[in-house]
Amino acid sequence: MTHQDTVIDVRGLTKIYGNRKVVDNFNLIVPKGAVYGFVGPNGSGKTTTIRMVCGLLTPNAGSGTCLGWDVITQSEKIKTEVGYMTQKFSLWEDMTIRENLDFVAMMYKVPEHKRRVSEALENLGLSARSHQLAGTLSGGWKQRLALTACMIHDPQLLLLDEPTAGVDPKARREFWESIHDLADSGVTILVSTHYMDEAEQCDFIAYIAYGKKLIDAPSTEIATRVGLHTWRAEGEGLQEIARMLKKDSRVEQIARFGTALHVSGRDEAALQAAITPWLNKPGLSWHAQKPGLEEAFIHLMGETEDNYQ
Repeated sequence: MTHQDTVIDVRGLTKIYGNRKVVDNFNLIVPKGAVYGFVGPNGSGKTTTIRMVCGLLTPNAGSGTCLGWDVITQSEKIKTEVGYMTQKFSLWEDMTIRENLDFVAMMYKVPEHKRRVSEALENLGLSARSHQLAGTLSGGWKQRLALTACMIHDPQLLLLDEPTAGVDPKARREFWESIHDLADSGVTILVSTHYMDEAEQCDFIAYIAYGKKLIDAPSTEIATRVGLHTWRAEGEGLQEIARMLKKDSRVEQIARFGTALHVSGRDEAALQAAITPWLNKPGLSWHAQKPGLEEAFIHLMGETEDNYQ
């Protein structure tokens, strides 16, 4: 990866609040145009990490660059090239759609901001409703408006903090289509999420838990790097099988996925030996399958100690 292709390159970022390291020695390299997902439970340090990576929050330790600028000494320059969409709708609900976009455009000193706002409204399909109060929009439309506001100044980097919380599946799907369009145009996107189906939409994923990065890799390689092997069981008596296999040291992880049971472990031979007594049980079907992101994440979480004291 050449220097021109690298948008973010940070090392050792650490943030301490009180006696707790909210983020502990975080390293990251992000290429231009990538959709980079930060996955982890609530309180894991995802938002703090993203804000430090982009110079929006000063770390206690560490260094690096974002968009070619130093994250410590040139954070003001970085901020002008960043769009930040928070989990909670952060525009003004008692202002109209147009007024919100107009205000944000003026705040960023967008040239010809009136024309730019009109174009944004047209692209959104909201020109006819531009005088509607933002607070009266549905969750999906609020989300689209917030994304438009984030992009009104044409930033090179977009930060999305749990962007689809509280919106319906259709709106989530349409939102991700917009995200990939932006990435294809060269915008680099950092997104925090705990939805596994959204994580799979990302080019790269960093798993964060209790302030530490557990792994980061292309999303298609995560499960392989964790090294899990998985068998999927469907049919009758899954609860009994789960209860028995939990006592078997050769099985490292058991998780219920809807009407199926996923049984996993890193030692493939030992795992198969553990499930062999159950393979021919009447009313039950088994097949080996490639473990998914959620199984990898559950496994990684089980190996990490909570830092919340």
